[in-house]
Amino acid sequence: MDINDPQFLVAVLQIVWIDLLLSGDNAIVIALACRGLPEDRRRTGILLGAATAVGLRILFALIVSTLLEIPLLRIAGGLLLVTIAVKLAMGEPEPDPTVAASGTLWRAVRTIAIADAVMSLDNVVAVAAAAKGHTALFVFGLVLSIPLIIMGASLITALLIRFPVIVWAGAALLGWIAGEMIATDPLVAGRLAPMPHLPAITGGAVALLVVGIAFLLTQCRTAMREQPRG
Repeated sequence: MDINDPQFLVAVLQIVWIDLLLSGDNAIVIALACRGLPEDRRRTGILLGAATAVGLRILFALIVSTLLEIPLLRIAGGLLLVTIAVKLAMGEPEPDPTVAASGTLWRAVRTIAIADAVMSLDNVVAVAAAAKGHTALFVFGLVLSIPLIIMGASLITALLIRFPVIVWAGAALLGWIAGEMIATDPLVAGRLAPMPHLPAITGGAVALLVVGIAFLLTQCRTAMREQPRG
């Protein structure tokens, strides 16, 4: 594909659009994980989280086509993402003053890394498909995602702090993604091929499940805190 070829420009525009759409998921995970950090460490967490997300995309670029065809991988990833979404919705328990802030920072980065490891699979596939085997375009797509993720995470973090209810919407979105991953696993899709709306139905159901579980666990945690200690 030549740089002067109109198809090259079309591919560039497709990659920009894909990055704008798909970087939002990573930004939401980073914002949810970093919202509880002290203000002086929040930006560091966002930068480390964005670097982790892009690093994982580069890693998966080498092996993603094989990974996505392995039966049960999407199901396992979806279930793992459900667990992460519930934890992010619940937030961190009251911090122990004896615990160093750096421990909280690296815990946030670890959460981001695990979630991005699950979600980066589809992101890399979309960019690779648009690049059509053109290495420069593929690298361009990965590099472009860095500022988009950082800016998106910074904006969403500010909104989460101002409007905590958005946390639940973010957790529901992660649940939706998890449900779609489970429904599109080769093992599931192969058995339920006549159901074209299954990913959307499963995504909605898992989103509600995530919110419900997180709400119940939050209520239980609050009730245990309020119990008198004898």
